[in-house]
Formats: sequence, C-alpha cells, structure tokens
Amino acid sequence: MSKVELGKSDIENLIQKVISKMKHLDIEIEEDTPASIISMDTWDWSQGVGLFSLYQYYKETSRPDILVYLTDWFDEHIARGLPAKNVNTMCPLLTLTYLYEITLNPEYLEICEEWASYAVDEMQRTPEFGITHVTVDNNNTGELWADTIYMTVLFVGRMGELLNKDYYVQESIRQLLVHLKYLTDKESGLFYHGWTFMEKHNFANALWGRGNAWYLAGLVDYLDIVKLPLGLEMFLMSALERQVQKLAVLQADSGMWRTLLDDPSSYEETSATAGLAYGILKAVRNGYLSEDYADVGIKALHAVIGKIDDKGAVHGVSYGTRMGRTLEFYKKIPQCPMPYGQSMTLLLLVESLHLFPAAAFAASQ
Repeated sequence: MSKVELGKSDIENLIQKVISKMKHLDIEIEEDTPASIISMDTWDWSQGVGLFSLYQYYKETSRPDILVYLTDWFDEHIARGLPAKNVNTMCPLLTLTYLYEITLNPEYLEICEEWASYAVDEMQRTPEFGITHVTVDNNNTGELWADTIYMTVLFVGRMGELLNKDYYVQESIRQLLVHLKYLTDKESGLFYHGWTFMEKHNFANALWGRGNAWYLAGLVDYLDIVKLPLGLEMFLMSALERQVQKLAVLQADSGMWRTLLDDPSSYEETSATAGLAYGILKAVRNGYLSEDYADVGIKALHAVIGKIDDKGAVHGVSYGTRMGRTLEFYKKIPQCPMPYGQSMTLLLLVESLHLFPAAAFAASQ
C-alpha cells in the first residue's frame, strides 16, 4: 500500500463509490437469515444502518438524488407491507423520522408513531425493563445486546423529541443506562456484546468490536438527537472517554481494531474500525473528547480507506453476528462486503470532510 495525499475532492469521490456499491452489493456468501441482510432490498437492521448514513450525507450536502433514493426506498417497502416489529426492524424508522420532517408525508409520521408506541409500551422486556433483543428469528428472552442501542433506542429518543413526548425520551435514557450497567466491562471500560438475565453472565465475555462501535457511534448521534440533563451528559461523557482511552491502547499498528478488541488472534474488522473512528472524530469535533484523540480516529480513517476497492466495496467486514457463547465463534464469522460496512465507512468519510480545509492528509490506498 503506497502513501498518497488525499484532498476533499478525493474523499468525495470515495463517498460516491461507497454509496454506489452499497446500493448494489453482490451476495458473495450463503446467508443464514430468513431474508438477505446484504441486499438493500430488505427492510431490516443492516439496511436501516445504510439508510441512516445516506441521510447523514444528505444532511451535509442537500443532494436531491439522495433524497429521491431514500423516499423511493421507503415508498416501495411501505407499498409492499412492513415486516413484523422487533428490535432490528425498528432500525430504518430513524431515517423515516427525518424524511417526514422534510416531506411532511403524513403516512411516514403515522408509521413512526405506531412503531414508537410499540417499542415503548409493548416490546418485550428483561428484568429491570431493558429492551429484549428480539429479532426476526429468535426471541432472545432475558437478553440485552449492545446492538439494541443503535437499532431501537436512537429511534425512541428521536420520536420523543419529534412528538414532544418526554415519556419516550425518558425511556430512551433508561435503556442507555440499563445497557451500560450490564454490558460495561469494569476493568477496561469497553462493552460486552450481551448479558443474559436468565443465566446471569455476559455469554463469552466478548468485547466485540462492532458492538462497541454500535454504542460509540450511536452515542454521539444520540447526543445530537436528545437534550440531556447536564449530570447525565457528564456521566455518559466519562464513560465515552474511558472507552476511547482503552481503544487507543488496543488499536493495531495498521490503524484497525479487531473483531475481538482485546484478542490479537482475532482478525482486523473494518465495520468496527469505521464506526469507532466515526464516533471518535465526531466526539472530538463536538467537544466531547480532547483533540488529543483525533490522531486515533485519523489513523483508523487511513486504514479504512485502504479497505475500499476500485468499485467502492468495503472489504474485511464480518457478516451479521449473533450472540456468541465462545470467543472462537466470533473469530469464525465470515467476511464480505455488507451494507453496514458500506454505511459505517460512509459515516466516517462524511465526518472526515470536517477535517478540511485543513491540509491534506496521508492515507493508505
């Protein structure tokens, strides 16, 4: 890999390639899910993450073609009929709340209101009222997963603000806190993938890279969505800084993080690296973290750019990962381009535009 100097126009070109490929990913492996989580033609969490990254890019650029793609995607799926409600199928609704504000389409708001009401009042709960990570193929009774923060809690908080329903906002806060309570590794400040109230343990004690990215990327966006009391914001900021302090220590020489953050024998994983770098750079920009951490994020940005091929596919992304009961389980998850790999990379690239008009930076390609 040679070192080249990239300017803002080079980042923009990469963004266009990543977006184009996200819309038309090839299914390279045999999937084990009821519906594809690779194709953007499915309504599920993987696609929802992709849609939100496209909206974030639209927010930065106001490009009409992005808005057309997003509204066409939702209109087509609404016409087909929406899937059953669960933690993962909630994910696309976050983007729909913003499309409602842009289009004032009453059907969008009606759907968001129905799903938010279900999430707050009817969705299955664990002890201490955490949202059970119910998916399309498993109830996961009594289980908290790090993924839930990104897939459902952001949407609940957003709907509280949109509808001026403080009850929803408070529920989103409760979910953040109960997940922090049971998923935080006290020794490192990192986050376990899950917790089971049924068996009272953190499964494999996996400090899963993408799960930590779901939390970190989700938190910096949540703080854009919900105005928190100062004491709670300070609490979350201290947890964020502790997580990033440990991430800085565990970052590989390549700039990447591994699928198991603290296990050198596990493979380097791109979606986790992109999501963590996005969270770090945005946290620095918004003043949540010291500027000293910017170099950690930029080093990861360089590494992620090196994983983008000439057609815009992002490589080194692990397939959808269920809860593992052994660390070996995580090491054996296959890798291929995925919508959330594309979207986490897109979020990172869009965030990197804020580094300009600073001097061009070296990036691996």
